[in-house]
Amino acid sequence: MHVYSTQEMRIYPIVYLLWMLCLLISCQTAKLSNAEEKQRIGEYYEAAAIYRKVYTKTSPRDRFLRGYIAFRMAECSRLINNTPRAISGYANALRYQYADSSVNFLLGLMHHKQGAYAEAIRYYKAYLAGDSANPWAQNGIRGAELAMQWRKNPTRYQVSRMEKFNSRRSEFSPMLYGTNYDQLYFASSRTKDSNAKPSAITGQFNNNFFLAKQDENGNWLAPEAIKDEVNTEFDEGTPSFTSDGNTLYYTYCAEDPEGPRTSEIYVATRSNAQWGKGSRTTLVKDSLTALGHPAVSPDGRYLYFVSDAVGGYGGKDLFRARRMGNDFGPMENLGPAINTPGDEVFPYVRDSVTLYFASNGHPGMGGLDLFKATSDSLGGWKVENMQYPINSSADDFGITFAGKREKGFFSSNRNDPRGGDHLYAFELPPLTVVIEGIVSDVEEYPVEGATVRIVGRDGLNEKVGVKRDGSYRLELARDVSYVMMAGARGFLNQYFELTTTPEEKSETYLVDFFLSPIYTPVVVENIFYAFDSAALRPESRKALEELIRMLNDNPNVTIELGSHTDRMGTEAYNESLAQRRAQSVVDYLIAGGIAPERLEARGYGESVPKIINKRMAGEWDFLQEGDVLTEAFILSLTPEQQAVADQINRRTEFKVLRTNFNLF
Repeated sequence: MHVYSTQEMRIYPIVYLLWMLCLLISCQTAKLSNAEEKQRIGEYYEAAAIYRKVYTKTSPRDRFLRGYIAFRMAECSRLINNTPRAISGYANALRYQYADSSVNFLLGLMHHKQGAYAEAIRYYKAYLAGDSANPWAQNGIRGAELAMQWRKNPTRYQVSRMEKFNSRRSEFSPMLYGTNYDQLYFASSRTKDSNAKPSAITGQFNNNFFLAKQDENGNWLAPEAIKDEVNTEFDEGTPSFTSDGNTLYYTYCAEDPEGPRTSEIYVATRSNAQWGKGSRTTLVKDSLTALGHPAVSPDGRYLYFVSDAVGGYGGKDLFRARRMGNDFGPMENLGPAINTPGDEVFPYVRDSVTLYFASNGHPGMGGLDLFKATSDSLGGWKVENMQYPINSSADDFGITFAGKREKGFFSSNRNDPRGGDHLYAFELPPLTVVIEGIVSDVEEYPVEGATVRIVGRDGLNEKVGVKRDGSYRLELARDVSYVMMAGARGFLNQYFELTTTPEEKSETYLVDFFLSPIYTPVVVENIFYAFDSAALRPESRKALEELIRMLNDNPNVTIELGSHTDRMGTEAYNESLAQRRAQSVVDYLIAGGIAPERLEARGYGESVPKIINKRMAGEWDFLQEGDVLTEAFILSLTPEQQAVADQINRRTEFKVLRTNFNLF
């Protein structure tokens, strides 16, 4: 978010301002004038240090002067990213009733950058009480409200701090290099020179280029300073390379003890595996227009960059210029969809329609946020905040991607109390929508040779063979309807319908199939009758509906429904009861839409005792595989065991009679 100058945001009459200026002149000391001069030429770090000393020596009774110094000290701290000291300074300016209407706004801005969004909104609203239509405070409130939502609902990006690259100093603007993206250039203020002096602007040492490489296993090695001529005693940063890797554009900032610092764009070429000495580009003729943060388009046609050139939208804007050999065409502002009255900086051109950049003018989480801009067929831009966790309440900027992969690096000063920038890795894990399960028989044993066919509305038509343990697995797509069929020789087919979630998250669907054999009777579990009656109980409905579905899945099958009773009662009575019960099931299936010609009812009574299979033997320890539950066998059991055996004999089964219904 751009911060207006104090002159732009004051609301006090000009007469009062002139009186205040006179009072200031009379109160200034030599040291105060030194601080003001340091601030004027951009040496904010040294200016802030002098202001702090003057502030402590100024009597609290001199409220006006204390407020003035506190405000100026806060401004310098803000400009060197020392947010805690900026908050302290603005709070003191407010306490001493410093006559500048921007104080509440700036306190909102600093709390916004600290991630204290409720506090930020409170100060923004306090500022709006005196300027209700101010777009900056309104923009700040909108950004703070969105930030709270984004923190609660993060994107799928995974972010991690790259300790391998980072130091106690600052590092920023990473740029991947090489056809395999296995080299990383970045700028850092770290130094081994014991005679080096920190910058009066930032309190950091001047930045130089460093290079990190991957080993043969893809592991990143520790970075080393580039010994080529492109590194100098002054500031270098924000590298960008042409696609052939032989031309480097970068930001260069020399020091001038007599006036403000102006950044420029330099170019260097690679020869014999070394970067030569950089030289100033010809983007502009004068040396007063600030230029920086170059980014070459992948096709090499344009150089994108940042400038505060006259005629922009305020603050720093993004421009581009056509490359014409060693020269450039005219500067072209990217327009109001990208640029705001705030600062738009650190562009990165990923492809012909996608641009990434950092901004504090669009609503965001605080400080600089990273944005993705996509160009449409008419040249318009759709701008999207990359949200949390790529963005934070701090400054997030300088992104680079590993080609078309959704991974790379960016810089951020999050979690650094001194406001130092460091490198972070990011990656968007691929969405995996998987369906997996087991294909087994009704006794829950894997079916050898089974297959699962999956047909989707996205065009998928896949046949998957199951493994020896009966398992299968297949990747699907989001928000697609699928029809699945499991089958095997000697078994009835089973179908399943599935629609995957439209949500952007990984999902695993578990679908098990239980295939019914064609040549062996199958017990229909959970069919219950009223005592001594053929009336079906309500809890039988689920099993009966599943039976209807099985018959619909296999439309060429005819089956017999057989009902069996236990040994109690006469054979004739049991056979009659069983016949009526079997017919009850057939009637239910017919009412459910199954053709009567596909169904036969048969009452067996007690004449076909159950033969114990492997699964039953594992379930009841007094039974063994192959036992036949005849009356004689049951009488040899204990009373409790007899009750279990009688329950097993009371069953409803179906068996396949034919598999050619309506085929001829």
